[in-house]
Amino acid sequence: MSPKLARTLIWTLALLPALVVLTTLGERDLSSPSAFLNFLGRLTGIAGLALMLGAAILSCRVPGFDRPFGGLTKLWKTHHQLATAAFLLLLAHPLLLMFAAAGFSLDVAVATLIPRGADVALWTGWGALLLMMVFLGPGYRFFGNPDYQRWKHLHRLAAPAVVLALVHTFYLSRTLPWIWEWVLWVGLAALAVASIGYRFVWSRRFGRRSYRVARVDRPANNVVELNLTTEGPALLYEAGQFVYLTPQDPNLTAGFGEEHPYTLSSAPGEPGLRIAIKALGDASRAIGNIAEGSEVRLEGPYGGFFPKTSTPDAPELWIAGGIGITPFLARARHLAGVGERVDVVLIFCVQDEARALWLDEFEDVAASLPGFHVQMHYFYKEGPLDSTFVNERCPNASDRTVYICGPGPLLTLAQQVALSAGVPGSRIVTEEFDLL
Repeated sequence: MSPKLARTLIWTLALLPALVVLTTLGERDLSSPSAFLNFLGRLTGIAGLALMLGAAILSCRVPGFDRPFGGLTKLWKTHHQLATAAFLLLLAHPLLLMFAAAGFSLDVAVATLIPRGADVALWTGWGALLLMMVFLGPGYRFFGNPDYQRWKHLHRLAAPAVVLALVHTFYLSRTLPWIWEWVLWVGLAALAVASIGYRFVWSRRFGRRSYRVARVDRPANNVVELNLTTEGPALLYEAGQFVYLTPQDPNLTAGFGEEHPYTLSSAPGEPGLRIAIKALGDASRAIGNIAEGSEVRLEGPYGGFFPKTSTPDAPELWIAGGIGITPFLARARHLAGVGERVDVVLIFCVQDEARALWLDEFEDVAASLPGFHVQMHYFYKEGPLDSTFVNERCPNASDRTVYICGPGPLLTLAQQVALSAGVPGSRIVTEEFDLL
């Protein structure tokens, strides 16, 4: 399934109740401005709740479920878009109903908005809307970069918000035929509950694998590579995928018991796992001191950076920056292990020579693997990456599939450079980790 088809299917599922409502539009709903506003108010409420349930369905984080969307990051984007659309529609919902009621009297309009006494229907509706404000707000860049753990804790409010919204709908729903009420709401609610249940109950008890830290390598001052072993079934994964890692070393100064996403740097088929981690926050900085022999728990794998199957010598251009080199390291190790001829050009963008992580290993791969080439781009020498540099080091870039991973500014710049070098957008693949 293509990412476009996956997104289309989830949006269609989430908008289905609204589409059914549109089929009920009749003369009575068009008889006056108040009647039409009332119809729009009911429509936005139903559409908003359905989109909210669609966003909840995408929160399941089942390994492999993200693959049709192009990876977990891109699935989260669809999840975020559904939640944003739901929030905007649910904000419009009470306002439209209030304006419709104002056609009768101001008192009726006020009663439409303000709950009185034990008015369960209105209290639950406002409760759901206020909870959405609390857990959605920190995710928007307008409020700055959120604290990762605080953001995750706030997102747990999504579950009670969904419950309150369903209770509100149960009390006030009067638009859909009863059979559609049961089929749509029960079906969507069951999928949402199953997704949330998997995410917060099943996956925590049964979805995580236990590994031990066998060795900690230090390729740079602020980078470690954990070497992990397990006595249980080994994790099956592909080069370029990532896992959520939860360290269980109680002596860590930060991050104990907290899950964070990290890319697997080992090649599929290795006897153990390797995970490269750069110190970007308190938890990732503290994990550099994790005790050998301590337990870590892994959940995954996730991601779909590289295709599952590809022609061995398919022309590829890799553009990496900083710790974004990790998925390419895993792929290079895998290709070197397979030993088949490839057609790969790696452009590794770093500030200076001290930040060229694993360069010696990449050069060893280039020396032993026909068709594998490494081109270093040092910012202090060449300045920002541009199409001139790309065309000089990779003259046939327009014929290649381009894979880009690195910090946000590099992702944006490298995409622009690839497009200006003649690479169509359909052959540009990016991977970024943003509030995973």
